[in-house]
Amino acid sequence: MAAFGGRLRSKLQLSIFSLAYHDITRIPTLNRYISFFHSSFSTLPRAFNHRSQSFGDIWHGQQHSFGYLMPRYYHDGRPRGSLWRGKKLIGKEALFVILGLKRVKDDEEKLDKFVKVHVSRLLKMDMVAVLNELERQEEVHLAVKMFWVIQKQDWYQPDVYLYKDLIIALSKSKKMDEAMKLWESMKKENLYPDSQTYTEVIRGFLRFGSPGDAMNIYEDMKQSPDPPDELPFRILLKGLLPHPLLRNKVKQDFEEIFPDQSIYDPPEEIFGLR
Repeated sequence: MAAFGGRLRSKLQLSIFSLAYHDITRIPTLNRYISFFHSSFSTLPRAFNHRSQSFGDIWHGQQHSFGYLMPRYYHDGRPRGSLWRGKKLIGKEALFVILGLKRVKDDEEKLDKFVKVHVSRLLKMDMVAVLNELERQEEVHLAVKMFWVIQKQDWYQPDVYLYKDLIIALSKSKKMDEAMKLWESMKKENLYPDSQTYTEVIRGFLRFGSPGDAMNIYEDMKQSPDPPDELPFRILLKGLLPHPLLRNKVKQDFEEIFPDQSIYDPPEEIFGLR
């Protein structure tokens, strides 16, 4: 009786599996996959023989075969870094350009050739994506190179935020000569920096050891149509402590523009001025 019950269960299980397989093959998409892989897997029978195979053997064989219809988590050759994270994926052409630029960045001749051959033929969205990604990776020199290419495109429209991000990045890297080239180009396009840009450029010149250039930016800031903020004044006042004459001039302007604000004057001996 037990043996008869076992054979009955086995037949019932095989019948259910056969019906399920029959229903699956009626779906065109799945049937094409099954037909494609059928020749490679002898464990995918069209009919089941319970005398020669147990249900367990057939079931394991079907799992092995149908596993190819399920998602497979293997490395497909694409980079697993931050370039492919987030909602916005960088296109293949843009990714190729980014990797190529970084590969030849130390050879100016090869870099110019690569830009001429590969960068100039990118579409608008890819060019902008390359610029943004180079800025994110702090490849400032390459980002500036990319900006000059973008500026020559027919679709280019002056945008203060493109300038702002690059100028701030250059200032933080103490590359003030390149920052000033962008600064002059921005002024020619009748664009005005915001308070943050003024602050970082002034800070950059002070770090660079050029208080005179910092004062030139300060004078430019005073002529801006937008009212100045306190922060660039305070940065300049702190950076000009070793230069009391220049600092007194900025201090007088600050007190006129912000009469309700106070300025802390630390003892001179703290800064080694005595």
